[in-house]
Amino acid sequence: MKKMYKTMSGLLISGLLVASGCSNETSKSASTEDYELTDVSFPLKEEVTLKFMTQSSPLAPSDPNEKLINQRLEEKTGVSVDWKNYTSDSFIEKRNLAIASGELPDAILNAGYTDYELLKLAKDGTIVPVEDLIEKHMPNLKKVLEDAPEYKAMMTAPDEHIYSFPWIEELGSGKESIHSVDNFPWINVEWLNKLGLEMPKTTEELKEVLIAFKTQDPNGNGEADEIPMSFIINDGGQDLSSLFGSFGLGDNWDHTVVSNDGKVLYTSADEGYKEAIKFFNELFNEGLIDIEAFEHDWNAYLAKGKENRYGLYFTWDKANITGMNDKYDLMPALEGPDGHKNVARTNGMGFDRGRMVITSANKNLELTAKWIDQLYNPVQSVQNNWGTYGDETKQNIFEFDESANMLKHLSLEGTAPVELREQTSIGGPLAILDEYYGTVTTKPDDAAWRLGLMKDVMVPDMKADNIYPRVFFSLEELDKISTIEADLKPYVERKKAEWISNGKVEEEWSEYLSELDRLGLQEWLEIKQVGYDRNQQ
Repeated sequence: MKKMYKTMSGLLISGLLVASGCSNETSKSASTEDYELTDVSFPLKEEVTLKFMTQSSPLAPSDPNEKLINQRLEEKTGVSVDWKNYTSDSFIEKRNLAIASGELPDAILNAGYTDYELLKLAKDGTIVPVEDLIEKHMPNLKKVLEDAPEYKAMMTAPDEHIYSFPWIEELGSGKESIHSVDNFPWINVEWLNKLGLEMPKTTEELKEVLIAFKTQDPNGNGEADEIPMSFIINDGGQDLSSLFGSFGLGDNWDHTVVSNDGKVLYTSADEGYKEAIKFFNELFNEGLIDIEAFEHDWNAYLAKGKENRYGLYFTWDKANITGMNDKYDLMPALEGPDGHKNVARTNGMGFDRGRMVITSANKNLELTAKWIDQLYNPVQSVQNNWGTYGDETKQNIFEFDESANMLKHLSLEGTAPVELREQTSIGGPLAILDEYYGTVTTKPDDAAWRLGLMKDVMVPDMKADNIYPRVFFSLEELDKISTIEADLKPYVERKKAEWISNGKVEEEWSEYLSELDRLGLQEWLEIKQVGYDRNQQ
């Protein structure tokens, strides 16, 4: 979930700088001729071609037209798409080279653009504003934005233009959104039961439980190979930050929360953050924290989890590490020493602003807009996101109930959802609103299960009514934010790891706060607050 904006010298926009001023010198072969089509309705009487660039998984066909979803789109619209497709590992480089050389396709799907890149490309005239196209030619997207107007605000740049088509996936809303917490704490209930222990309710009880896990051989093999608690420090869903809520504001991957009176706060400067670090240092000194938690990668973390060596660990979904079984359960929020209990929300949401753009080389804007609008048809969006039905050559994600006009998720019979999704879906722009579940489609089983856990275990202890939304900052604001974050975030996360192991947080706290200010924290908070207030208007 992590996303950081690079400065002008960063690798993220290398290739874009060369593109300045080149956007009108396009190759005739990279985009299609002007078909002079108006009042377009599908299917077209005579088939035409549009030229798109895209990216896909190495698991997917190299020619996107081999996907059944795209074949059905072609039949429905009469538009044949000439794809220039790259695997995701090389796409960014190829995309930037095409723009730098002026070899612009009609549009780029699964474009992967950051806000900085969108604004830079718009300023250079490489991509076109699309708000008028949405208004005139895109009834499906227009309805989405009428039903959920907050997305229009997030799509709109500070100059009041819209430059891209988003990916929107809702799974729960408000506090009950599937994105509200990414690092669930999974505790070994098999070990709790064997040792006659209760689910811990306080931080002190957790400490006692972890000591028992270490000293009482809960796996029964006669060896001291149990790991009471493990995590991957500063790694989003695998970090231990969900435990910080017992001491104050809590923490999340971008260290940002919003108070219920609308004030943007930095969690890592909170006094409660310091108290949490002191508690974790106590656990470390007792030998209750995996010594490798500060250096191991996902593969090492996974390997130890597969061996069921963890007493407590953190991740999005336990199925990924210890399997979908009854050995581990989600641990509720714990009361801290002063009785405080809080589940800090992450600032995640199913929204990607830069999923598709139309380039200035496009001579068929109405046609392209109406084709893209097909992707926002509810039944189509669901397939774009997960995969399709009725494919006789591949395993299907769905069956289609014609009587209900509804896509129903099938059992995957052991197939990894992400692998099947990458083989058969097309990603791209889409919109799946909460209201679609039960009418357009069913919820995926794994998502429904996680949403139930979120509602029952996490939501009751969430104090924050708001998250920090996907604010669309200006180029100037993004420059300042990225410059500050380039030094601020690494410093904060380095000190967090150091303090848990060396216990010097109390002695160094004042100096630390001064250093945060020197690195630009106050200016960063001001920019973030201005952006938040602007978004709320």
